[in-house]
Amino acid sequence: MPRMKLTGKRIYDWVEQRVQLEGPVKEMALHKVPRNTASWWYVFGSAAFTLLFLQVFTGILLALVYVPSAGHAWNSLNVLNHQIALGWFLRAMHGWGSNFMVAIVIVHMTQVFLFGSYKFPRELTWIVGVFLLLLTLGMAFTGQVLRFDQDAYWGLGIGASIMGRVPVIGGSLVHLLLGGPIIAGATLTRFFDLHVFVIPGLLIVLALLHVWMVLKLGVNEWPMPGRIVRRSTYIQEYNRLAHEDGIPFVPGAFWKDVAFSGAVIAAVAVCAFVFGPKGPTGIPDPSIIRTVPKPDWEFLWIYAILAYLPPQMETGFILIAPLLAICALIALPFVAGEGEKSWHRRPVAVLTVSFLAICWGTFTELGTTTPWSPHMDAWSGDPVAPRYLHNDTPLEREGAVVFQDKQCRNCHSIGGSGGQRGPALDDVATRMTPDELREKVVTGGGNMPAYGKNLSPPEIEALVSFLDTLHPVGERPAVDPAEQAIQAAEGNPPANHDLQDQHPHPGP
Repeated sequence: MPRMKLTGKRIYDWVEQRVQLEGPVKEMALHKVPRNTASWWYVFGSAAFTLLFLQVFTGILLALVYVPSAGHAWNSLNVLNHQIALGWFLRAMHGWGSNFMVAIVIVHMTQVFLFGSYKFPRELTWIVGVFLLLLTLGMAFTGQVLRFDQDAYWGLGIGASIMGRVPVIGGSLVHLLLGGPIIAGATLTRFFDLHVFVIPGLLIVLALLHVWMVLKLGVNEWPMPGRIVRRSTYIQEYNRLAHEDGIPFVPGAFWKDVAFSGAVIAAVAVCAFVFGPKGPTGIPDPSIIRTVPKPDWEFLWIYAILAYLPPQMETGFILIAPLLAICALIALPFVAGEGEKSWHRRPVAVLTVSFLAICWGTFTELGTTTPWSPHMDAWSGDPVAPRYLHNDTPLEREGAVVFQDKQCRNCHSIGGSGGQRGPALDDVATRMTPDELREKVVTGGGNMPAYGKNLSPPEIEALVSFLDTLHPVGERPAVDPAEQAIQAAEGNPPANHDLQDQHPHPGP
């Protein structure tokens, strides 16, 4: 036994001489922190860091089986759920780990805000924390997309429509995000790269930077009422407090971090075992709506707000509100970098957290119960009204069948019957030419998914032919100005301008 110990010591010394980690590790473990920071209120950051590495570990194991292609992603998740031993538990650990990580990061940010930990000299620590929160939410969203089921498809479609509203560069951003104009195999590959490589890499780098700054600047002291932060004196006061009433981080405060992190991992395991993984639900197909396309809980509040906002206000809210919120979080330590830390003497901070918590809880609850367009019960199952088929050709009638069979009325109404998410189609032929209708059906845009890979070319032609008949009596259908000019120059009557040849339908 002594020989083994001697050999082990020699190996350790050989490695340490070349790596030289003992000094920095001891410095990190034994650095003094104020005694009152050895509190259960200071354990959330360590728990979030632990969950990050749980996500990395389980994600690597899942990546060994998961196939990031439109044709195989859904099947690979079912293989994990049903054919690989404990594959379902691994998926559940990863999914519930994501839920816990988002929740704990939010709680940690709230605690930091209430404790005034963003004040001098920890401004950059707070800003890095803001970006860690955004990246954590990005991990949650991209992870939902990788399920590539009905919820994921519609969630991604909504996300793409939001990005598409960005002025000037919206279309380019959507193409960059989706790898083309529609959701397809290239889309899943890009989100896999984001979820597995880009976002985790940034998370790890920023998390390590965050921890480094916490170690170098010290753990924020307990916010005592009357202890004022001044840039000119704070660092000297903190160093004196840590020296006179400080304890080594290990074991003084570290054991609570370990205990809480262990409890969180145990809670993740219990939830994974009891509730299992989420999804996948139905195979993604935008033409067959079999599920309510709700996002995961992290984004339900956004979902509910958009459901209640009038359509004309959606774009402004989507583009302005998140930007203002992020700017406010980043500007906070520069605007309020000095003064009181204690929440007892910062009523505005307490009211702000209370207001946001009530709003978040209320909208999240509404998001679980409130119907959202497209209304999944908007389709009555009744055929298209006969007045819309009067004098139609066989191709146009076939288009009406496609329109009904693919449940287009979940989003669009005709004659007052149908969903309200998309515009009513009673006069769509007066606003769009057949070519424009065809492009819209194939590539989508705005809030409308792309159907180019879910409808056959004959179905698309039939549907466009039917839509081209939808205009009120006596009102001319839309005409391509370029085509009209060419025909006029050739002495031919403009196409589609002879109302006798049209099949206008009466209004509702």
